[in-house]
Amino acid sequence: MQQLPTYAIAHGGGPWPWLKDLMSVDWEPLERSLQAIPQEIGEPPRAILMVTAHWETPVFTFGASPAPSMLYDYSGFPPHTYTIDYPAPGDLATAEAAAELLTSVGIAAAFDTERGFDHGTFVPAHVMYPDASIPIVQMSVRSDFDPVAHIEAGRALAPLRDQGVLIVGSGYPSYHNLSAMGPAAREHSIAFDQWLTDAVTSEAGPARSNRLAEWANAPSARIAHAREEHFLPLLVAAGAAEAEPAEAQYHESNAMGAGIASSSYRFGRAAMAP
Repeated sequence: MQQLPTYAIAHGGGPWPWLKDLMSVDWEPLERSLQAIPQEIGEPPRAILMVTAHWETPVFTFGASPAPSMLYDYSGFPPHTYTIDYPAPGDLATAEAAAELLTSVGIAAAFDTERGFDHGTFVPAHVMYPDASIPIVQMSVRSDFDPVAHIEAGRALAPLRDQGVLIVGSGYPSYHNLSAMGPAAREHSIAFDQWLTDAVTSEAGPARSNRLAEWANAPSARIAHAREEHFLPLLVAAGAAEAEPAEAQYHESNAMGAGIASSSYRFGRAAMAP
């Protein structure tokens, strides 16, 4: 199998694929971008390593259940969204390989056999692979939020790309500040999104990584991400494809109908045109 690209995606709001007929939000641009990923990579991956913004742990931790349960980590949605089932299997071999890659360079790693798929995982996975046929390993972000550590973790995990593992950082890279949405957020979201797209699509290599590590100095950074857990998955994806060119794989200026700019990114070239 050829080397796979990596992705840093916006995963959308709550269980949106199961609410499209009940919401006034146009989810089609995001849906198309996620559906395009299987087309872009060509042959189905052996497994997906999903770095989810919705799991924070003291050390990088990997899901190690052979049959992960469901974790409905949202509130206020209709009853049917608490019975969603996405029965993708886990993959202990991939979890162990990922952890070994981290520990081999001095980065602590752990396993969790109990945690189910959170919506940062099962929502985009459902849109990408609705038949739940691809094994998925969840990976946490580290609760110290150290940007360099997340880039270094991505570097260590890079060999998985040659082993048929699709690395996906699932969060909201451009903007995730639920206390500052709507018209007042628009200018700030555009400013940070433009900076981020410029940084991601700049010349690949350590200079790009260094720029991303200094994200907090970017325009409107601390308004776009008052708390950066939804930004950190991008750093793992970027680190895992540090030497590869990148491009915006999705962009819209009114994401979630909330007046905010939002983008997703692919690091590495697509095998096939979407």
